[in-house]
Amino acid sequence: MMLAALSTETANERTRDLDTMSVSDLLAVMNEEDRTVPLAVAAALPEIERAVNVIVEARRRGGRLIYIGAGTSGRLGVLDAVECPPTFGTAPGEVLGLIAGGDRAFLRAVEGAEDDPDRAAADLRGVDLVATDVVVGIAASGRTPYVIGGLDYALEVGAATVSVSCNVDSLISAHADVAIEVNTGPEILTGSTRLKAGSAQKLVCNMLSTASMIRTGKVFHNLMVDVQPTNAKLIDRARRIVSAATGADTDTAAAAIDLAGGHAKTAVVMLLAELGPEEATERLRLSGGHVRAAVDPSTH
Repeated sequence: MMLAALSTETANERTRDLDTMSVSDLLAVMNEEDRTVPLAVAAALPEIERAVNVIVEARRRGGRLIYIGAGTSGRLGVLDAVECPPTFGTAPGEVLGLIAGGDRAFLRAVEGAEDDPDRAAADLRGVDLVATDVVVGIAASGRTPYVIGGLDYALEVGAATVSVSCNVDSLISAHADVAIEVNTGPEILTGSTRLKAGSAQKLVCNMLSTASMIRTGKVFHNLMVDVQPTNAKLIDRARRIVSAATGADTDTAAAAIDLAGGHAKTAVVMLLAELGPEEATERLRLSGGHVRAAVDPSTH
């Protein structure tokens, strides 16, 4: 499909006179268009669920989640990846984001980088892509050569592949095991896919990482028990998480976290199962990191 024929490149009839609108009218129409994004994502939930299941299975086998993309799409993948360690306690290499043009492209556009499919293969070789990994290719247009090249290389290696696009019948969909197509339609500013398409991609990335982390033991109830208490705010949050999870007061929670070497999840198991830090740590190892199974091994 030619670029001009894509819905993300089509002019939005509601905003043809965008340049003459009052600020009030401009913001109102922008807000109205933005409200359509969650509905478009909702229509793609079955495919998003399939992708989450693929990622969960890969993580259980020691595989990584690797986002690849160019421009805004690439930046959104990087953003989601870098938030996983502080939120879920993942190792820095468990979730990666690769952007066309390399790390410097996050802050400043590297023109032409997205047009090189071989560059993505080289970038994936650079992070030692293996068959147990999952590669998620993100492209609003659904036709970015860098993303296609990366998905094709991942398939050659035997890694699972997921595509995320904002057009139906996208070219990248044919290059992935699971194709997520979120039909966001024309932007208020013609072709500016950092708007609705970018919002949709952010929502999808949020779902992929958060749901897969929940399913692999990174959450207890709705609490991020693997949070890394690396600053004053997160230290306070970790104490409140342990308190909420166990019913203990914050002083008791803080003492348990200290005994657990700063690991909130271990402190939760210590308090709920009345264990010392060593046994709580072993229970978590045997349960694959799931708090409920660690507290009551009979449920594992």
